[in-house]
Amino acid sequence: MSIPCDIANPRLAPEGVRRIEWAAREMPVLRLIRERFQREKPLRGIRMTACLHVTTETANLAITLRDGGADLRLCASNPLSTQDDVAAALVEEYGIPVFAICGEDNATYYRHIHQALEHGPQLTMDDGADVVATLHKERRDLLAGVVGGTEETTTGVIRLRAMAAAGALGYPILAVNEADTKHLFDNRYGTGQSTVDGIIRATNILLAGKVFVVAGYGWCGRGVASRARGMGAQVIVTEVDPVKALEAVMDGYRVMPMAEAAKVGDIFVTLTGDINVIDRQHLEAMKDGAILANSGHFDSEINLKALQAMSEGKRQVRPSVDEYRLQDGRKLYLLGEGRLVNLAAAEGHPAAVMDMSFANQALGAEWIAQNAQKLEKKVYEIPHEVDEEIARLKLHAMGVQIDYLTEEQQRYLSSWQEGT
Repeated sequence: MSIPCDIANPRLAPEGVRRIEWAAREMPVLRLIRERFQREKPLRGIRMTACLHVTTETANLAITLRDGGADLRLCASNPLSTQDDVAAALVEEYGIPVFAICGEDNATYYRHIHQALEHGPQLTMDDGADVVATLHKERRDLLAGVVGGTEETTTGVIRLRAMAAAGALGYPILAVNEADTKHLFDNRYGTGQSTVDGIIRATNILLAGKVFVVAGYGWCGRGVASRARGMGAQVIVTEVDPVKALEAVMDGYRVMPMAEAAKVGDIFVTLTGDINVIDRQHLEAMKDGAILANSGHFDSEINLKALQAMSEGKRQVRPSVDEYRLQDGRKLYLLGEGRLVNLAAAEGHPAAVMDMSFANQALGAEWIAQNAQKLEKKVYEIPHEVDEEIARLKLHAMGVQIDYLTEEQQRYLSSWQEGT
């Protein structure tokens, strides 16, 4: 039977299989879930559309969902993040329809989303909420058949909560991003390592001694700041939230407005989920040779239109590095076209971190399938017991043991009579 797909090259499948299997070695929690899914088939017959980064780690999630009985279609959540050998392997070796090509243009990107929706999904799985947005804006004929979905990212959760607040959200969404075993690890350790990895792969520069500006001190920003400092960079944090700014100060970083940081920074990374965090006035103040990167979900955090308008020439000087020659003679360097630098210029998060994130996605899909009929059309957080179970499985896989409360301790914590 022919599998619906649009991929770059099916002959890349053998390489993709080898890399998917390598990632699986670092994903023991997802493996345990997959084994249970194979036995119980909790997603039997459920049509799913997943819009995720098509990487080796995502492949292991897709296989788990398939083995749980889901009728899954997968498309990319970023035009530059697809690993073409992985897409080929999923189609050719694992029988999963994939619509994703690395470097696809905007029109192809959205055509792929539409193709992934063609089987009329009952569940959606998003990384940035593009599938949800497409359903609500362009495919409302399919909306009534969708009973629930999950969302992977901070950016996507922000969009979905805005929709829910406006009464526009058409079905319940589980915010996988809000799980402690997701944002405390994926966002901090995963983004921290993979963002720095992407910058170094793209530029081969030495971070030690550089002034490294981190825009946003959420969990992703914390991770990048920590890793950059660990490699010897002088880290500056910019923030709009006074509590997060205070935390950055207490963590030992310099904190200042972007207008000031722009004058002294060598490397800039945005991780806010907002628009034009680096704007024209900041670009005008930057030093010759400054490097710009984004690790937020969309390519809107750096004002690319302003950068282009200020430039009299542009050329690619290395893979994933574009040199913009400004009209005043300065040169600024943009990494990965302003898209997610950890995926545009590197391989994304390590598999050991995505093990927990995708365990949340798999169990989240199971939970929402079981509970969708009694849920309202709003954004829900992952149940705490699911979060704890994933942490327990991860510790077990790592050979780490922890204490458990005694009956006496449990009674004490649930009582109010005892005190000083």
